Amino acid sequence: MEIIVGYDFKKNGYTLNELRKKFRETYEDMYDTEEKIVNNDPSHLIVMIEDEIILGWAIWHESKTREHSKGSPRDDEDIKILEDLANGRQEIIEIHELWLKKAHRGKGYGEQFFAFFEKFVISKGYDKIVYYANNESAIKLCRKRGYKEKYYESLKWYTFFKAVHIQ
Repeated sequence: MEIIVGYDFKKNGYTLNELRKKFRETYEDMYDTEEKIVNNDPSHLIVMIEDEIILGWAIWHESKTREHSKGSPRDDEDIKILEDLANGRQEIIEIHELWLKKAHRGKGYGEQFFAFFEKFVISKGYDKIVYYANNESAIKLCRKRGYKEKYYESLKWYTFFKAVHIQ
């Protein structure tokens, strides 16, 4: 599997919504947030590809324990969860969306992505990752990789956190 940081979806004939549609069974248009993240910096779109077939993708962004982005505060429950997990106010990298096509699940691609992404985060000068998940496979993977977790009651999702460092 090849992991491409900054996948040029336009060059490959997609809009970001069309790319997203390939991964969602229940499809909803992408919010302005995701469009803005990728348009501001294409490296925030990471695609997993094998034999010219897109297996999955992720969108990530810089964030803080108290704000999603500058001027966009988190709710009180989210702040408490993140500050508990991160031991106070912190700058973090958030995996905003992560999708893997069902046909490719259970083959180790998620494990490969997380191993890659943890090193990638370090290369960008960060050392903390947050990921929200409600998918059983993603939850198991985060637990296996040593992510700390808290349950986000109002969303019915888990919040996963990991401080990464060069070993």
